[in-house]
Amino acid sequence: MSSINEELFEQAKKSMPGGVNSPVRAFKSVNMVPRFINRAKGSKIIDVEGNEYIDYVGSWGAMILGHANDQVISAVKLMCDKGTSYGAPTSIEIDLAEMVISLVPSIEMIRMVNSGSEATMGAVRLARGYTKRDKIIKFEGCYHGAMDPFLIKAGSGALTFGSPDSSGVTQGIANDTLIAQYNHIDSVKSLIRNNKNQIACVIIEPICGNMGCILPKEGFLKELRDICSNEGILLIFDEVITGFRVSKGGAQELYNIRPDLTCLGKIIGGGFPVGAYGGRKEIMEHVSPLGSVYQAGTLSGNPIAMIAGLETLRILNQNNNYKKIEQLSMLLDEGIQENIKKLNIKLSLNKISSLSSIFFTEHPVVDYNSAKSSNTEIFTKYFHEMIRQNIYIAPSQFEVGFVSLSHTEQDIQDTIKANYNALKKVFNK
Repeated sequence: MSSINEELFEQAKKSMPGGVNSPVRAFKSVNMVPRFINRAKGSKIIDVEGNEYIDYVGSWGAMILGHANDQVISAVKLMCDKGTSYGAPTSIEIDLAEMVISLVPSIEMIRMVNSGSEATMGAVRLARGYTKRDKIIKFEGCYHGAMDPFLIKAGSGALTFGSPDSSGVTQGIANDTLIAQYNHIDSVKSLIRNNKNQIACVIIEPICGNMGCILPKEGFLKELRDICSNEGILLIFDEVITGFRVSKGGAQELYNIRPDLTCLGKIIGGGFPVGAYGGRKEIMEHVSPLGSVYQAGTLSGNPIAMIAGLETLRILNQNNNYKKIEQLSMLLDEGIQENIKKLNIKLSLNKISSLSSIFFTEHPVVDYNSAKSSNTEIFTKYFHEMIRQNIYIAPSQFEVGFVSLSHTEQDIQDTIKANYNALKKVFNK
């Protein structure tokens, strides 16, 4: 007898490609039927069959407060009574813009859009318009959304499905997209040397979150900043994942590096579709209607996403909320490390702030190639065991896990216990 999840998935496949609206949700790489979620609250999500899971996906990082935060929901309900979208300016856009500018060191002016993909697309177009150059450098395994220039050696779902290059991306676009190796500064130097005065920007996830959690080596980001400054190349930080998560000012505050442009998303929408790109005023003033770089969007800056994002940032800035998330994350990390030690197995566990990834390889994971060395068959078995114990993690080896403010110490202890049981069974200990 089929389950409700199975029945819904079969129904969905008749009307949507693969039965989903974003590839990784299909659970294809873990050979499982996806869980169709009915509702969520705090650290928990509940599927259509009533199964409750401790959630470490958190809408792919957006729900840093946890699901259905009362303060955010209340503000959204009040705004809905006034109307959901006007296609005209509101004062809430100003409030959120000023909040972001006050928190992110490099942003002096910002443009709100509707997704992280739209933000990165706008930032790269702006870089090209500002520098009058065509080529860009991205890093192997870094994912910057589903726009054509970024689907060359991409991470996230493209990496999960083993097809980093997407059909439909033209050769001309591919020729203008140069690929460097994350954490290997010489690969950047070589590309710049061979394309002198042709490169508009370097776009990078300062902390990788789309081939699993991978941290920059000491000095890597600083040297990248210096090279870009010397060559007249704009440095773009894609902080869609790290923005307002690893610190109030994102990875750039953490590492004390100022990019020329920053892309944001997820958390600044408080659970609603949102994105933004911003940077130095002299660059941002090239965006239409002030400048010649055109970008527009019907729902850009819509009041629902703006108020949700504003309330989210207000809560994050209260008391010691970042310290609390860090403490919960550290508790989880220490528990998993202890499990690995007890079971005498070799894994690579990468973590920073409330981001983490377990790689099923005994080698340190520092770049695309070392991430690919992880045993995805073992990960699939591990994923099945965690789901069986009602722990919801990303259905891909190449995504990160997120701890939220709503996770409790009991959630963490339950997760550590489930991790031990899963590892013990997967490794036959």
